[in-house]
Amino acid sequence: MKHFHRELEKIKKMILSLGALVEKRVRQVKQALEDRDAAVAKEIIHFDHEIDQMEVDIEEECLKIIALHQPVAADLRFLIAVIKINNDLERIGDQVVNIAQRIVSMAKIQIAPYRFDYAEMADKAEAMLRMSLDSLVNQDLDDAIKVLHLDDEVDKIKNEVYVLIKTAIADGVTKDIGYMINLLLISRHIERLADHATNIAEEVVYMIEGEIVRHGRLA
Repeated sequence: MKHFHRELEKIKKMILSLGALVEKRVRQVKQALEDRDAAVAKEIIHFDHEIDQMEVDIEEECLKIIALHQPVAADLRFLIAVIKINNDLERIGDQVVNIAQRIVSMAKIQIAPYRFDYAEMADKAEAMLRMSLDSLVNQDLDDAIKVLHLDDEVDKIKNEVYVLIKTAIADGVTKDIGYMINLLLISRHIERLADHATNIAEEVVYMIEGEIVRHGRLA
């Protein structure tokens, strides 16, 4: 039994390490987006394999524990939740890389023909990720539920971005449609990042309460 609990503690440390790395990448890409810094964006893309490898290692450890110890009740819920959270963290890493790729593409144009300030949207998405991971660390149900409510705010901003960029294209602000599409896609990637943070919060609720709250099933 002691060996089993040591393995669970190891899993906790692994998932928190992955969470810390993903948070770091989100902060980096936010700054790169603000500065149109292609060098930082390329560095993020180059090191994406670190997140991928950690995700694989965590899943393998979880499956090994399930196979060897056949856990039940809270321990099984914990492992199932970690497997899902692990996947969402890796997907957040993918969204960060997608944003970085857009930055590299847009930075090729020396003078930006049109700019959109993503600060509010990116800040909210980053806050959602931080709160979801804090709720995991502290087993804090209130923080997890707050994240679920913040998701609508990010969706609203994404829709506003769509309208603004569509209007700019219609008004002929720039003939570089590819550049404008990149701006639009960045908002989509940030929104997806927030969705994955929401998924993490949902899994924390499941871990604590044993209740599935996906698909708007939050009471």
